[in-house]
Amino acid sequence: MPTAVALTAALGLALSGCGTGATEAGRDAGPRATRGAGGGHGGAVRTAVRRLAAQGDAPGAAVLIRGAGGGTRFIAAGVADVRTGRRIHRNDHFRAGSLTKTVIAAVTLRLAAQRRLGLDDPVEKHLPGLVRGHGNDGRNITIRQLLNHTSGLFDYTEDPVLARQLSAAADRTRTPAALVRTALTHRPYFAPGTEWRYSNTNYVLLGMVVQRVTGRSYAAEARREVLGPLRLRGTSFPGTRTALPAPHGRAYTRDSGARDSEARGDGARRDVTVLNPSFAGAAGELVSTLDDLSRLVSGLLRGTVVPRAELRQMRNTAASDGRYGMGLFPVRLPCGVTLWGHNGEINGSYALAVATADGRHTLAYRLNSTAGSGLTAETSLLETEFCSRR
Repeated sequence: MPTAVALTAALGLALSGCGTGATEAGRDAGPRATRGAGGGHGGAVRTAVRRLAAQGDAPGAAVLIRGAGGGTRFIAAGVADVRTGRRIHRNDHFRAGSLTKTVIAAVTLRLAAQRRLGLDDPVEKHLPGLVRGHGNDGRNITIRQLLNHTSGLFDYTEDPVLARQLSAAADRTRTPAALVRTALTHRPYFAPGTEWRYSNTNYVLLGMVVQRVTGRSYAAEARREVLGPLRLRGTSFPGTRTALPAPHGRAYTRDSGARDSEARGDGARRDVTVLNPSFAGAAGELVSTLDDLSRLVSGLLRGTVVPRAELRQMRNTAASDGRYGMGLFPVRLPCGVTLWGHNGEINGSYALAVATADGRHTLAYRLNSTAGSGLTAETSLLETEFCSRR
């Protein structure tokens, strides 16, 4: 299963991106009681969804599967609201975290296809003088390296000072420039282009580049170039808006910031639905629905939004030793199937959206909790859907 890299900003405020291990071990726990699972393939999927909720210490989990023939299945377990007992609905909105990067990568590559920027342009060309200091130099970092996480730039969410500030005032607005400045107080992890390491700073910078090139915010450009063409009407960039659009359930985390504690269920469960996502920005502020995430990965892989040449760039993992392309990563299942997509985690929410290489068979699922990565049930779900009927 794709294992998210924990990028904790503060006390449960996290953005996550993805690694590669399709069969990597994760946490296990007994399934919670829900209504009958039924039999056969559908029963196996329902069982995997129940196990996802249990392993992720989530009140609820839901999956939307769109088959190659066009039919869809929605399966949910648990509740969307622990206080009222409300169930998760198919059209519920939730925070999608680092799936934002898939949209931003698509916008950037569309601009490249239009020759409005070049993938080998130095960051300095578009953001002169911004990336400097402590061994960081935007003259030596390219747009390509931001997209595929080979820039070496420090991940601002790992800064301990910012973590304490977010813990004390999680509703404070953070500008992209301020987030980048935080990253630049640290030396780079490595020289640009020499290694691979996931960093949210890369995509915050890409959002700034998009605005400089187009004269519009990255959110406006994404609505124009990706959300509109794919008819993703339930997807939005909230900016500093703290509330989720209706309908929605609640989002939860544990008071303990440690993932191991969350997996054990230690600490009081805390409602974190209201959130100022400006600390995530172009790296993770997206709000979406399961239907929209399914259409997003399907539309991208079918070439609806990004031209074929740029789509090949999105799926080129050579720079990361097979782990990551540009806003997409491969999920290699034991049965030989390779899926493409992305995951995302932000305070109180985890989501994954993947599809077969042709974009015809998709799966999107979500948990209403922070702890969602590294779960064996995720592997089981993907194998059940994409391997069992081969």
